[in-house]
Amino acid sequence: MSETASSQDPKALVKQLLLPIAADMQAVDEIIRNELSSDVSRMHEISEYITSAGGKRMRPALLMLICRALGYEGTLHQYLGATIELLHTATLMHDDVVDESDLRRGRPTANSRWGNGAAVLVGDFLYTRSFQMMVRAGNLRVMQALSDAANRLSEGEVIQMVNAHDPSVDEERYFKVIERKTACLFEAGARMAAAIAECDEAREEAVARYALCLGNAFQIADDILDYRGNVADTGKNLGDDLREGKVTLPIIYARRLCTDTERETIDEAIRLGDGDFETIASIVLRTNALEECAKRAEEELIRGKEALDILPPSLFRDSLIQLLAFTVKRNR
Repeated sequence: MSETASSQDPKALVKQLLLPIAADMQAVDEIIRNELSSDVSRMHEISEYITSAGGKRMRPALLMLICRALGYEGTLHQYLGATIELLHTATLMHDDVVDESDLRRGRPTANSRWGNGAAVLVGDFLYTRSFQMMVRAGNLRVMQALSDAANRLSEGEVIQMVNAHDPSVDEERYFKVIERKTACLFEAGARMAAAIAECDEAREEAVARYALCLGNAFQIADDILDYRGNVADTGKNLGDDLREGKVTLPIIYARRLCTDTERETIDEAIRLGDGDFETIASIVLRTNALEECAKRAEEELIRGKEALDILPPSLFRDSLIQLLAFTVKRNR
């Protein structure tokens, strides 16, 4: 991606990257609106509030692009894009309750507006609606991919809970969490695309590897933004991960590179879920931990790009490659 492109407004850049599938993405939004219908007014109100928050729709976009890059010419992928987005949204609602978050995408979370009970139940509604849609699609490989991802998402949440407030969490444990909490749903989208495109095993495994790399890079970039972003851009409170006792990659690298005294300061904040975020952020910045994180994300970018070599040249493959670069360089 050129320097000029990387300096563009993120929304404009995403729109440019997704231009080859613009009609598909519009169809996804329309399907989501239709699937949210419920005669329970509060259910409809909260569902509409959450899904209209203006997320990046990364998972359906990935599914659309991979389908088209594999030569698929039908419309079922639009329905599956909406399916995976509703499942993703359900997990976000449950995560916000578990993490006691009060801000997402620049707006109050559902649990902060309507309470934990309503947020959990509406999350369940979106979760089960996505499974209803998955069954209606009538493709066993699609059902396998999405149900496997749903199971791994739950595992990831539990592993993250076990890791909370533990300063000894290392890179290996960190990646076990993000591969389940983030990357596995990207992989599911790739495998769903491969299923309906009816591609061979080699291409399916290649796009699955690409998607895992994209998911890992996406989460690393998100963790970097916890220290480098601002609330207006990221839509979340900076430092929330540390306050929740989560040990993310910037902290892992900072602990490795800082002084013993600084490490004690970081460890105490992790254990207590409290501390001076500004001081710890300054340690993260001084040790160049964010630059180390960016290098690790670049490694994912390279592996992801190599995985796409098996696909024939197309606008869709080009967008998949550019999506990797955007994920690493994004500022929100």
